[in-house]
Amino acid sequence: MFEHPDYQGHETVLFGHDPESGLRAVIAIHNSARGPGLGGLRMRDYASEHEALADVLRLSRGMSYKNAMAGLPHGGGKAVILGDPETLRTPSLMRAMGRLVESLGGRYITAQDSGVRVEDLRQLAQTTAHVTGLKASRGPDGEERTGDPSPATAVGVYHGIRACLEAVFGSGDPAGRSIAIQGVGSVGLRLAQALHAAGARLLVADIHAGRAQDAADRFGAEVLPVASIHAAQVDVFAPCALGGAINGDTIDGLRARIVAGAANNQLARPEFGAALRNAGILYAPDYVINAGGVIDVAAQLGNYRPQQVHARVVAIADTLRTIFREATSNGLQPEQVADRLAEQRMRQPSA
Repeated sequence: MFEHPDYQGHETVLFGHDPESGLRAVIAIHNSARGPGLGGLRMRDYASEHEALADVLRLSRGMSYKNAMAGLPHGGGKAVILGDPETLRTPSLMRAMGRLVESLGGRYITAQDSGVRVEDLRQLAQTTAHVTGLKASRGPDGEERTGDPSPATAVGVYHGIRACLEAVFGSGDPAGRSIAIQGVGSVGLRLAQALHAAGARLLVADIHAGRAQDAADRFGAEVLPVASIHAAQVDVFAPCALGGAINGDTIDGLRARIVAGAANNQLARPEFGAALRNAGILYAPDYVINAGGVIDVAAQLGNYRPQQVHARVVAIADTLRTIFREATSNGLQPEQVADRLAEQRMRQPSA
């Protein structure tokens, strides 16, 4: 465990098994200096236990950085359930997961991630108090919210892309810009809607052909294969599916000027950040631009004020502008600047 390549001084890694429900899960808490670990629960049919462990370790570490950069009073935590959510997800499994979360005594607070629905969180809430993302509300845009963090994530990525366009082209207006979105699920589709409304030309891809066609029908998007959308000649490549979109197979084919999307862990390895900079491609650090969702669910732990939450999510663009300016001034990669700022905050308890 301690020699695992993705183990980075994690405080706690908890393996849970409930034979009756079939639960096999892992919870990882990376850093709790700022407060209890906060991060979503993911359910996925992992190829192996090793893959699941690598995922939860990388994601929990990313949440430490994300929560610190978002100014939240939380450390980084994440949980994964091993199994196909379409066939193995049951109320009893989710209640067993809740008991596993509860066993940590509040050191980890869970929320929604891929493969898990708000309805599942309600099952968890029967056996643990340490869950968020359940409150229904009406957002500042008038959209009815169920607690799902996807709308807030999409808003943050949209405004983050505007900051990127401003840094590269001098104007943050998406009108007339070409943007390739890899993954049009709950976040990617909302991002496509916002960019289309702003006048962008969209290219989309998704492993579920129906999702891509839906985006094409609704927004006039061009559908491309998942395996080649990264190589499209566009202004922005927006990875909005699973992590590792920038990897050894894709890095040389990138022709976008900007990489900015909602996915976590977009760089399969840290050295790909340098490769992007050397190629003249601006990279928006993933845990900065996609923090809208965790900002939203963290606010649900207290007195939720939609207008204030929306303002904090929109301010992600200002954080990126600060990072880009410092990176340019000091000859650094944006993720190097973001990491340094986050690590400074992680060493100190939140106010």
